[in-house]
Amino acid sequence: MRLLLVEDDARIARFVAKGLREEAYAVDVTANGDDALYEAAINSYDLIILDVMIPGRNGFEVCRELRKAGQRVPILMLTARDAVEDRISGLDHGADDYLTKPFEFRELLARLRALLRRSGELRPAQITVADLVLDTGAQSVARAGRNISVTTKEYALLEFLARNAGRVVGRAEIAEHVWDESFDPFSNLIEVYVNRLRRKIESGGGKPLLHTRRGAGYIFGVVSETGVVELPEGAGAAEPRGKGSAAPRKNHA
Repeated sequence: MRLLLVEDDARIARFVAKGLREEAYAVDVTANGDDALYEAAINSYDLIILDVMIPGRNGFEVCRELRKAGQRVPILMLTARDAVEDRISGLDHGADDYLTKPFEFRELLARLRALLRRSGELRPAQITVADLVLDTGAQSVARAGRNISVTTKEYALLEFLARNAGRVVGRAEIAEHVWDESFDPFSNLIEVYVNRLRRKIESGGGKPLLHTRRGAGYIFGVVSETGVVELPEGAGAAEPRGKGSAAPRKNHA
């Protein structure tokens, strides 16, 4: 999942972004309100973490502008101000939740999970595809009882594919939700990670799960004799989050 972190305190931004990336989130970071609105307009985010006291347009104004533009992405506001009026103002401007600084990182993670559940982006405790099991809490993978060692990015890609099992996902959609804005669209990084995952999850035998659809992307699941991919437990062929049509990505070539 891809998040936008809007925080002008560089120390806090580094700490939060590092922790979120270790939890397999892709994170873009910006430090002012105008840049936040620009990033949200050109990218598709699953959730936005928005500090209130930022340069340019403040967090309340950014939140209001996002809602006026029709953005339904969940917004978690951060603030050092603990006044009830501030929390009410944030919620009235369209925020979904409010967290006061200083905060425990574990609480931030719990609030993110809760917001994603409310938005329909449920992260079940376990996803099972044939004999492959993903533990989303421990970020662990096993197949036929055999533990499979994966990196944080490999896990993020595998979970995204499993959560979208049964439908074709293209490179652009994978890049939007698994990588951040530093991703080079002209690189073969996605293909490299797909091949790594395929080797790891299929090295012990069993039915192939990760299939390539030439010119379209990838589809995850067990293909039946009729060519239909069987849906796993804990996942479904949900429509991707976004603003109706895919937003263009920055060109970092």
